[in-house]
Amino acid sequence: MKTYVFKTALLSTAFLFASTVFAQRPPRPAEKGHQQKQQDKKEDIDAMKIAYITKELALTPEEAQQFWPVYNQYNDKLQDLRKKRMDNARDTKDNVDKMTDKEVEQSIDNDLISRQKELDLRKEYAAKFKAILPVKKIAKLYQAEEQFKRVLLNKLKDHPDGPPAQKE
Repeated sequence: MKTYVFKTALLSTAFLFASTVFAQRPPRPAEKGHQQKQQDKKEDIDAMKIAYITKELALTPEEAQQFWPVYNQYNDKLQDLRKKRMDNARDTKDNVDKMTDKEVEQSIDNDLISRQKELDLRKEYAAKFKAILPVKKIAKLYQAEEQFKRVLLNKLKDHPDGPPAQKE
């Protein structure tokens, strides 16, 4: 009985988070710009990720309430660092033959600095997650993030225009 109540609460929490993402989306016009389509895909993927991680971690409603704001802050900072690193890598790739050795060396150094910042951020937030979740759930979080990437890549192979709409 306790397990049933727990699973029901867990699924309800996952759907609550997923539904708030979809509920906040404005109505879709027949034709949208590329940027809006990209934003819609990102929102769909974010909702799928929330549901996936919530399920894999078996978060209680109390844990979810504390965890998701911290995780979202972490994820936003991580995405910002990764975007900057990828922009630098793209710029170097596009211009490497035109760059001086000194500029290429600086680009390599910037990449390493950026990767170190990502590691520092992961360490900082691991400590914050430990204040909210049991350590085993934190280990499951990192596993779930990697698993979700694989699930998403498989879905994108099957649907190159983006993941299909969620049906529940």
